[in-house]
Amino acid sequence: MPKTVASMLAEANALVQTLDVDAARALLGREDVVFVDLRDPRELEREGRLPGAFCAPRGMLEFWVDPASPYHKPIFSQPDARYVLFCAGGWRSALAAQVMMEMGVANVCHLGGGFTAWKAAGAPVEAPRSASGRA
Repeated sequence: MPKTVASMLAEANALVQTLDVDAARALLGREDVVFVDLRDPRELEREGRLPGAFCAPRGMLEFWVDPASPYHKPIFSQPDARYVLFCAGGWRSALAAQVMMEMGVANVCHLGGGFTAWKAAGAPVEAPRSASGRA
């Protein structure tokens, strides 16, 4: 039987630790924690950003994580870092966290409800660039 989005999400959510907003917020600003924003640039411009998050569009994640890739980003080579992935609603981040685990990243989790839940909870948000006057 072929996989569906629902079955893939169920599998990922069974394997990946999901943080609620309060738990994730408690990690904000820690030097050993990297928040990874998987949303695309249009979403960032429209909705704003989580302060200090590293932006890694979902389509590039595997290439940026793999040290053998010509696109590798050193931020993904921190052996003691905890990676907290998030997207708009928690679906892409659950799947991406599972992929990172399969790629050997041991300390990865994701934000349940994503940036939407973060924003709704009144957690810190940097204004969208277009709204703040930056190009």
